[in-house]
Amino acid sequence: MSGRIGLPADSDVRSVSNILSLQVTTRNGMNDSLLIAGRAFSSRLMIGTGKFSSAQALREAIAASGAEIITVALRRVDLSSPEGEGILSAIDPDKQLLLPNTSGARTAEEAVRLAKLARAAGTAAWVKLELTPEPRYLLPDPVETLRAAELLIKEGFVVLPYIQADPILAKRLEELGTATVMPLGAPIGSNRGLRTRDMIKIIIEQANVPVVVDAGLGAPSHAAEAMELGADAVLVNTALADARDAGAMGRAFALAVEAGRTAYLAGLGPERDLAAASSPLTGFLFKE
Repeated sequence: MSGRIGLPADSDVRSVSNILSLQVTTRNGMNDSLLIAGRAFSSRLMIGTGKFSSAQALREAIAASGAEIITVALRRVDLSSPEGEGILSAIDPDKQLLLPNTSGARTAEEAVRLAKLARAAGTAAWVKLELTPEPRYLLPDPVETLRAAELLIKEGFVVLPYIQADPILAKRLEELGTATVMPLGAPIGSNRGLRTRDMIKIIIEQANVPVVVDAGLGAPSHAAEAMELGADAVLVNTALADARDAGAMGRAFALAVEAGRTAYLAGLGPERDLAAASSPLTGFLFKE
């Protein structure tokens, strides 16, 4: 058992990873893998790599979460030098897809340049598109995001755009050919949960590509709520990095994502304004 409070033993982490690697099946027995650009993933939890106290904490979070897509800000790493104890040392390329993101870019041109640098360094031609020119709330720029997505798709990239919870923008990006849409639940790093619930619900209803709720999810219950709505996946970073025990929190989010997805597939009951007895009165309570 690790000396860190609440961290599961190695055998526990392996057990959780094994459970999460099992493919969930729908009620008709069909495979329920997450499909993005033709690639199948068994986990519906994606992990960001910023703010962790150490590479070891990040490594524990990834292992316990079972995540298979790990985002890395291109401005924070040297992709040509993965050795050492930096962020890249925590990622196993045989088990996880390293997804470069353009965090810090303010214009479409900056985002495209960063994506090309990552591809030149040998990463897959996948990119999480982030354009946040406004420094206080880090809200994504819809105009530049749309323009950058068009440019990147023409360059042959698989584009996963981070956006505000705007159903019209989400549909426009899908029509351009993005592999997913990634609406925010709340501002980056805020841990405030699904504040954009109603708009995300519309995005999910109209989408023909995976919807990944990204940013603002601060508790496992937030992730479960997003999955219950029908989101295809969630991306979490700050909630894990802020936790006293990143590994245990990664496990908690993984279980929450599985619970939310299973509940969505099972079919949640409708909300009712009035009480509805679960055990209706029957004649056996009364004398004949």
